[in-house]
Amino acid sequence: MRIIKTFTAMAASMAAICILAACSEGAPKAPADALVVLNGQSLTRAELDANMPAGLNADDSARYARAYARQWIDARLASEIASREIDMEAIDRMVEQYRNDLIMFEYGKRMYDAQAQPIPEDSLVAYYEAHPDEFVLSRPMVKGVYLKVIDGAKSLPTLRRLYHSHKDSDIDNLDKSQLDGAVHYDYFRDKWIDWEQIEQRVPYDFGPSADAFLRQKKNLDFSQGGFTYLLDITDVLSTGQTMPYEAARQQIIDRLQFAERRAYSLQLKKDLYDKAINDGQLSILCDLD
Repeated sequence: MRIIKTFTAMAASMAAICILAACSEGAPKAPADALVVLNGQSLTRAELDANMPAGLNADDSARYARAYARQWIDARLASEIASREIDMEAIDRMVEQYRNDLIMFEYGKRMYDAQAQPIPEDSLVAYYEAHPDEFVLSRPMVKGVYLKVIDGAKSLPTLRRLYHSHKDSDIDNLDKSQLDGAVHYDYFRDKWIDWEQIEQRVPYDFGPSADAFLRQKKNLDFSQGGFTYLLDITDVLSTGQTMPYEAARQQIIDRLQFAERRAYSLQLKKDLYDKAINDGQLSILCDLD
């Protein structure tokens, strides 16, 4: 119903941008929920509703609907004009080739996923140790503690005292105390994170060089926009150093799985080819070598 109400409100503006092609008496009748008709093709309310992102308010829904309708119109007008100027048979061949490639890719992926086994940990470690140049940091990685606390929170004095501490009891108290007034709490002394995550969370001018900042300063305590930001950096890996294994591990898995998937896809193609010949489905009447 949201889309229906939206289009009721925006009918005038839609009329200004939509191109409604005149239909001859013999032309197919447009669907009852058609919003735009162009040379027998229809953009329906059902199609628009299916492509409308969830969670939009009325104004955003109206803007999206107008943009979608205009894009729909422009694409089809351009296609009609271009089809008179370019070799549509070549386009059809490319579309067919892309379709076949996509089918093969999806089939290969499904078959690979069905038989794939986890890569042994020692293989991951061996790759990491054999390829250190692939894991050189382009920006720092850090360990530490970060909190974003509402200004005036009762727990703020306690948090200021605890977030520097390394005592197990203080860390336990920090976990409990941050629940009162803390909007964001991240304890990462036990794992490396990319410095970019800090820059995205903390509204602070770190200067042109993260490495220079981290050489001079390891903690922050400042207030802005009704919030107090607490940051304590305990360990730093600078730009140019080697990424730690635990941070590189997922990258290694992705690389090795990509190589396995590619090799599997090539073998799958060969197996399908050989089977088609053996079953008499495929006859080669020319030299393919």
